[in-house]
Amino acid sequence: MNITRHPANPIVVPGGFEWRKATVFNPAVILDGDKFYMIERTAGSLTPCKNYLGLLESEDGVHFTHVKDEPILTPDELGFPYGSVQDPRVVKIDGTFYMNYALRPCAMNYYPTNTGVPERSFPKYPDGWGEQEGHWLTRSSIVKSDNLVDWAFVADTTELDINDRDNILFPEKINGKYALLRRPEEYIGEAYGTEKAAMWITYSDDLINWEQPKLLAKAENMAWESRKIGGSTPPIKTDKGWLVLYHGVDDEIVYRVGALLLDLDDPEKIIARTHDFIMEPETYYEKFGYQIPNVIFPTGNVVKDGLLYIYYGVTDTAIALATVPLDELVAHILSGPKS
Repeated sequence: MNITRHPANPIVVPGGFEWRKATVFNPAVILDGDKFYMIERTAGSLTPCKNYLGLLESEDGVHFTHVKDEPILTPDELGFPYGSVQDPRVVKIDGTFYMNYALRPCAMNYYPTNTGVPERSFPKYPDGWGEQEGHWLTRSSIVKSDNLVDWAFVADTTELDINDRDNILFPEKINGKYALLRRPEEYIGEAYGTEKAAMWITYSDDLINWEQPKLLAKAENMAWESRKIGGSTPPIKTDKGWLVLYHGVDDEIVYRVGALLLDLDDPEKIIARTHDFIMEPETYYEKFGYQIPNVIFPTGNVVKDGLLYIYYGVTDTAIALATVPLDELVAHILSGPKS
């Protein structure tokens, strides 16, 4: 699969403002009109690594500038002044922007080791923050906006007593219902049908009350996804099915990218799935960084003139771009194993 990395990579890097001077990564991206909008995850320091969301815009999808010199969403606004808001994904449904995000009520300290996950420590916060085990769990939620700048809370999409990330809305209702991908880390074992963290799907009439999730896809017997998998980018509607990029993590903590095609009317049905990864860390900026080495983590994708733009975080340090003709990627997925 010939996916082309942009020669200007990484296209968005840290700096400029205090709240993004340490890292920028894992962006949401949407094409609205003729303009690309990017919502970046940022941090002003690693100790603690308190994350914010900032907004950028671009005419060509490559060269981005900030819309505001302040974050558009902070953990303080969400009621967690010592927390961290992370990994946005954005869609537009019936004229309204909806953004999924993960929120950790308490931000951790991170110390790079260049060997898998960084060393972590728990800061001592005032007023009892961080003293309860639940303060360190990751919850997932939705906010909405008419302008990508001002956001209003909609609902939590997961139980608050488990770690749940990679919650991603489909960009339109399916059979009259909103559809959402999830990745609950505690849903493992015989009762759940998977031994590793996996991708689940759920539905809602109102974005607030969600049905019991159903197992969608789990880690198969490929070495590159031996540790866990999770959804990466919002589904793209094609004439062959919903295209979903997902990430796989191996036992060495290397993040790679695979792809699924889901049935348009019944997204619980996997039409086809890549057996091998379609992207893995190759370049210096994908292998070395401030926090975690060997990470490609797509969280945004856009289709323009038949070309799929894939925006991905690299090593939790910067943001990169790769492109591929959409029809070529779909054909590649369909050439693989069928479900």
